[in-house]
Amino acid sequence: MSEPLIAASRHLADRLRPLAFSKAAFTYLPLDYAREPHELYLSRFGKGPKKVVFLGMNPGPFGMAQTGVPFGEVASVRDWMGISTPVGKPDKEHPKRPVQGFDCPKSEVSGRRLWGLFAERYPKAGDFFKDHFVLNYCPLVWMSETGANLTPDKLPASEMEEVEEACLEHLAASIKELQPEWLIGVGGYAEERLKEAAARSGLSAKLGRVLHPSPASPAANRGWAEAATKQLVAQGVWKV
Repeated sequence: MSEPLIAASRHLADRLRPLAFSKAAFTYLPLDYAREPHELYLSRFGKGPKKVVFLGMNPGPFGMAQTGVPFGEVASVRDWMGISTPVGKPDKEHPKRPVQGFDCPKSEVSGRRLWGLFAERYPKAGDFFKDHFVLNYCPLVWMSETGANLTPDKLPASEMEEVEEACLEHLAASIKELQPEWLIGVGGYAEERLKEAAARSGLSAKLGRVLHPSPASPAANRGWAEAATKQLVAQGVWKV
């Protein structure tokens, strides 16, 4: 059932909400202001068990930061998943990084690539989610004073300890609920976190990874969908 995923998500938000970050002038928590579409995603598609669970890192500015859905590029969430609900605002919003929800005119490239591949293989979202699910490791978005995105490695390790503990606990609980055969990291960072969380959950799933679809990756820009498909087929996750 999806209710445990919603309970775990709310518990994670409660743990992360009070935390402060000295190098981040702005911190967004989509689990709060985009809770409605996030929980609709969990309730509609998060019923386990799943064959494959994919894991991303943290929200992109035009993806989950807008829609509350992992890698949540607006068009993919609205048109393929059929989710389009009101989204609120973070407590403190950067003028250059407004949260516009499903009215956001910009496209999250990573999300467009990831969900685009899944939609091409499974034209109906329900067919994909029957055996697959996508989670994000950490739901926080950090920004500098200028609005530049800050990745977790740019923040002091001491401030990240509590974040890591909360996110690992949440991921382990989600894995235990979804009981996947495969855990696939979208990038090396996510694969490492899956390894740790799987050990905590006591589940002996098979681990793998795919190339991250970020436009910052030259390899991803040379045909991400083809590369990711080859990796999934080679690992035995998908059939040709």
